[in-house]
Amino acid sequence: MRKFKGCACALLACTALTAPAFAQDNEIHIALMTDLAGATADYGGQGAIEAVKMAVEDFGGELNGKPIKIDFIDHQNKPDIAVTKAREAYDSGTDMIINLSNSAAALGVIEIAKAKDKVVIVTGAGSDKITGEACSTNAIHFAFNSYSLANSPVQALAASGDTSWFLIVSDFAYGLSVEAAVTDAIATAGGTLTGTVKHPAFMASDFSSYALQAISSGAQVIGLSNSSSDTTNSIRALKEFGIGGDQKMVAFTLLINEIHGLGLEQASGLLFADAFYWDRTEASRDWSKRFYDRVGRMPNMVNAGDYSGTLHYLRAVEAAGTDDAAAVLAKMHEMPVNDVFAENGRVREDNMMVHDMYLVQVKTPEESKYDWDYLNVLETIPAEKAFLPLEQSKCPLVKKG
Repeated sequence: MRKFKGCACALLACTALTAPAFAQDNEIHIALMTDLAGATADYGGQGAIEAVKMAVEDFGGELNGKPIKIDFIDHQNKPDIAVTKAREAYDSGTDMIINLSNSAAALGVIEIAKAKDKVVIVTGAGSDKITGEACSTNAIHFAFNSYSLANSPVQALAASGDTSWFLIVSDFAYGLSVEAAVTDAIATAGGTLTGTVKHPAFMASDFSSYALQAISSGAQVIGLSNSSSDTTNSIRALKEFGIGGDQKMVAFTLLINEIHGLGLEQASGLLFADAFYWDRTEASRDWSKRFYDRVGRMPNMVNAGDYSGTLHYLRAVEAAGTDDAAAVLAKMHEMPVNDVFAENGRVREDNMMVHDMYLVQVKTPEESKYDWDYLNVLETIPAEKAFLPLEQSKCPLVKKG
């Protein structure tokens, strides 16, 4: 990873950045908008704050001789609050908003960014609509989406003969997006969906009835089309009511800190797709240990995406010589993403930043040799297989034929 500290002024001189190329305030202003303390704080919270700070620090902390400003905004998982605060932020000089955990909030803010001609980078929400029918020239989707998390586990299990599924689904925008992606993946793999049960998002604490329906279905695989506490509560209930034998569990959105909270005894054997694992490479380990020193835990894929998305944006502003949204977005498309999160990632025509994904399985307690040694990386899924083929995209920006 290229370090910018100590060489920012020389780089700025080389690219001839001058004050007239920037907005009247002559500074770069970023806002992290996420759930800072609520039900999905694992997708935001202190981890997101520190990841964005680390990206700004590693870039050099300033651009065009001015400090890079960061605001931290809590949308409280409410789309109306997200839209209101995004409008206020952009009107107050914010150039880019990042994270946006909660798909409904992200989709609302994307419309504001388009109206204000500003940049938004979605790292904390996964709805396929973001780069599908709701795609926008102003919005880039980083880290993961429903398709990338759904397709790989389904295909891998189908190859081993596990083709019948039962889904526990969170009844809100993201959970339904995952359900649709999983259902398509099951059909493509030649499998069968024996049934589904839906639960309210982040409101159900007793998952007993859902677990019993799933286990009694007889399906070979129980898939969890939910996230955050809904996923961990589902896993606990399934374990309590005796899932076992040949019946498997797949979590379609699971973060490493949620595994830490569950413990390996309950989480072992779980399969899922992940965009980042801290212990995969020397570079990811070095960066993750720095993150650990600040947060007290290892980073998840959203934290790494926040870091990468922020850094990619700042590099694009530097390369463009302006904070004009169109020019910066053009550079973000043109420049590859090479950092601790992605190797040779790229922003496609539909504004999805595509990169390799990883099929992982949670280790048993006996397999784990040190703190946060939680995952076996079973397979690297190349970007072209991990994400929806461009020719199947519903994004109006994609040229057809």
